[in-house]
Amino acid sequence: MQYDQILQPLDRYNQQLQQHVHPPDWQNPRPQGRYHLVVIGAGTAGLVTAAGAAGLGAKVALIERGLMGGDCLNAGCVPSKALLAAARQVANVRRASEYGIQADVQSVDFAAVMERMRRLRAGISPHDSAARFRDLGVDVYFGQGTFRSPHEIEVGGQALSFKRAVIATGARAAQLPIPGLAESGYFTNESLFSLTELPVRMIVIGGGPIGCEMAQCFARLGSRVTLIEQAEHVLSREDSDAARLVQQSLVRDGVQVVTQARVTRVEIRSHEKIVVWQRLGTEQSVAVDEILVAVGRTPNLDGLGLAAAGVQSDPRQGVVVNDRLQTSQRHIYAAGDVCSAVKLTHAADFQARIVIQNALFLGRAKVSSLIVPHCTYTSPELAHVGIDPAEVAGNPGGVVTYTQEMAQVDRAILDGETEGFVRIHCRRGSDRILGATIVAPQAGDLIAPIVMAMKQRIGLGQIASVIHSYPTQADAIRKLGDRYNKTRLTPRVQWLLGTWLRWTR
Repeated sequence: MQYDQILQPLDRYNQQLQQHVHPPDWQNPRPQGRYHLVVIGAGTAGLVTAAGAAGLGAKVALIERGLMGGDCLNAGCVPSKALLAAARQVANVRRASEYGIQADVQSVDFAAVMERMRRLRAGISPHDSAARFRDLGVDVYFGQGTFRSPHEIEVGGQALSFKRAVIATGARAAQLPIPGLAESGYFTNESLFSLTELPVRMIVIGGGPIGCEMAQCFARLGSRVTLIEQAEHVLSREDSDAARLVQQSLVRDGVQVVTQARVTRVEIRSHEKIVVWQRLGTEQSVAVDEILVAVGRTPNLDGLGLAAAGVQSDPRQGVVVNDRLQTSQRHIYAAGDVCSAVKLTHAADFQARIVIQNALFLGRAKVSSLIVPHCTYTSPELAHVGIDPAEVAGNPGGVVTYTQEMAQVDRAILDGETEGFVRIHCRRGSDRILGATIVAPQAGDLIAPIVMAMKQRIGLGQIASVIHSYPTQADAIRKLGDRYNKTRLTPRVQWLLGTWLRWTR
């Protein structure tokens, strides 16, 4: 992560951020003896590991070469959601007439929107600060951490010896080999949030979660946005019905969505960036002011000296780990985006908890036991957990799917938010939940009780017995419980019940 880009413009809020997560005047401590645990990387996985281990009495060192808080605080979850909140307010005002309210968006002060984001990010940053972790008993070192041997790491000219180590260096935006792209200049999530002027014309390469969120966001704020995606629809790994609802919402907000297309080159003509793509054998192009690349992540392996430690890695997949997050050196662990295919903040959090158990307390916890939901924060949101669409399609005889349209949920009707659905997959012949997809304004919140039900093995039929407040959008989940229970009312059961009622009349 190029943290000098993230700190631009260096206004009072970014100065506050810097003072918390990479203080210019920080003095690295002097190592005293062997550490129970040395953690390289102070993103989510590293911070949770360090704080948890120190809280349990371990002697811990934490090394960070950039900004503490990692991608999530500085260039991911936090700044992006602040922008999405502003864009959502613009959309709400534009829809106000649907509710009988006459209002209009006079203008969008993009500089003020970005300043609000920087203010909120700086306000959250003390939680991830060097001072806080020092006060928790963690020795915080700034600089490149490099293995010199399987039991020693060098940082800032000092050698740290350890019993256990954790690699939690995260990942960064991938570099695409598109001719002319580097020469023309482009944004990734690491540089996008340093903008102070709204691009008039913008192209987003990649229709995954980041691409969809930012395309919709900037379109709502006033940019003319084109989104390029190679697959047949955006969010190609998601339920196709759900993904198409999101795609329709992007188009409705003014995004030009181009699917089944591959960007082939970028040219510069008269101070304009011309992005050229191939679609179904035809070459097309658009002139833009800015380019956002939102495709792929590359694990941060550079400078770690993994060979000296005997730790195996792959340039694309990252550090190689087993199900207990051990590397090829069993006393060295890895967690988070540097080793995981699931590159999510909350996944990194829970992987860190596994590392603490296994590294310090002879635990046997496994990553495969985690049930990890994910959410794309477009409007509407798309959340998913468990079995994926390919697995559902590949096992038609073993899976039963129940769908509740939000258009049939009273609260959604009253809120004017009928676009979407709750879809739950169960094992055929039982009410065991295998997975779910939700499309709704608060899908990320609505998926939580389903994740809990899966974790605690609470069946869909049992959910029907849980009283939900009326009217709420979460009532859609209870309705699916009722729908499952109705499948249990077979002709034989109906005959038996009818016989009983006739006999007891």
